Amino acid sequence: MTKAYILICVSYLLALAAAWITLAFVADYHLMIQVLIADVVATIVIFAFSVVFKNSSFYDAYWSVIPMVIVGYLISLQTDAELIRQLMLALVILLWGFRLTANWAYTWSGLDHVDWRYVNLQKKAGLLWWPLSFTGVHLYPTILVFLGCIPMYHALVIGTQPINGFDYLALTVGLVSVWIEFQSDRELHRFRDVRHSRTEVLDTGLWSLCRHPNYLGEIGVWVSVLLFGYAAVGYADYWMLAGSAAMILLFTIVSIPMIEKKLIEDKPGYVAYKAKTFSLIPLSKLR
Repeated sequence: MTKAYILICVSYLLALAAAWITLAFVADYHLMIQVLIADVVATIVIFAFSVVFKNSSFYDAYWSVIPMVIVGYLISLQTDAELIRQLMLALVILLWGFRLTANWAYTWSGLDHVDWRYVNLQKKAGLLWWPLSFTGVHLYPTILVFLGCIPMYHALVIGTQPINGFDYLALTVGLVSVWIEFQSDRELHRFRDVRHSRTEVLDTGLWSLCRHPNYLGEIGVWVSVLLFGYAAVGYADYWMLAGSAAMILLFTIVSIPMIEKKLIEDKPGYVAYKAKTFSLIPLSKLR
């Protein structure tokens, strides 16, 4: 297990090193295009490890690691952006990233573990699995996360608006969302430790209020990033909104339907739980 963690760390360090080297070759492009290209190069490195070790779950922690790196890099540019806003946004992203990465490490069983979604996709894709893995499992999430990070450019680099109410709203939404994610994962882990069967349904605590509190918290973090961007420049441009919308649509249109289909198949009581519980919030009761 220790060797597996070391291997994951080595793959990510090599990916970040490749991204850093890439930045020197794309310096003439717009800053966020530079970040995107470097991000894609790092993703390709992780994909190479996935192929060599025949496990696409090498990518799993990348989702939570790269936004922390992007925040650190943008702040390091030392622009005229508000330092307090930079620190507030960095706090939200670091708490979110460390929590999500720690949760991945806690639930990861080693190189023998492959995400159940990848297993299902591989069965369907057959010989086309690795092209699908690159585009759908590695590159697609990288692009989505990058889009979600676009408001960071406004908040950490170009925004010069003084600290205002939207900053405090963004901080509140971000911190509450991170807590929701932490608490929902905590309740889920406790439930798994005491349940008598894998067919049991968790319907207490936050999970009694909505079926996907972890996704609700995740969406809240990206809304927080958007609010920081808006606070910094006083407007929300197309790219800023598109990035946040992409993240929200990912969870509501892709992730939730996929996980619910599996839960209905695996847990006989899930249909009844679904009938009485909101998906995310009372205004979005997805059926």
